[in-house]
Amino acid sequence: MENFREIIAKNVAKMLHDGDVVNLGIGLPTLVANYIPEGINIIFQSENGFVGAGPKPQEGQEDKDLVNAGGQPVTILPGGACFDSALSFAIIRGGHIDATVLGALQVDEEGNLANWMIPGKMVPGMGGAMDLVVGARKVIVAMEHTTKDGKPKVLKKCNLPLTACREVDVIVTNMAVIEVTNRGLVLKEIAPGLSIEDVQAATEPKLILEGEIKIMEV
Repeated sequence: MENFREIIAKNVAKMLHDGDVVNLGIGLPTLVANYIPEGINIIFQSENGFVGAGPKPQEGQEDKDLVNAGGQPVTILPGGACFDSALSFAIIRGGHIDATVLGALQVDEEGNLANWMIPGKMVPGMGGAMDLVVGARKVIVAMEHTTKDGKPKVLKKCNLPLTACREVDVIVTNMAVIEVTNRGLVLKEIAPGLSIEDVQAATEPKLILEGEIKIMEV
């Protein structure tokens, strides 16, 4: 599916509420800031030390001293503020984040998350993700539904080292929106042009079907 990253970001953005304080993880989640509906005021917090992050700057308007946690250029909106890492993590660990949007390597039907250890690659550690998934009131995973070779990333049980246990609330992919419940994974929306069977075939655990299955925004 073309522009799948934008589709995922747009469908995450519509889940956010006016006045929310939201942390966006590096990579795909940063695109969410570009799709906030008009009239909705979201306060984006960046793990590296500021609140009030805005959309990606126009080409040529980048400020080398204003980047997100992934080192990508961002804007800062009027009323934004910068601070040190100690305050940044006090906000995260203190329960002041309404929602965090993170990428993932794997998510399973219990809401377990694996998003830091890539087999065969050197990594410095899981970073702030472990704090975010425990500190935020809502955890939204934004990722592709399958790996590059077509294997499911939504599993019965994660087999990579975990970032957190039972913390994921919603999974948004290029194929579906799935809610994590204590009964299992509930299919809420599917991408245009796909059937429920298509989504189930790309998903390892059995999806729960109840009520109306809506079509994702594109």
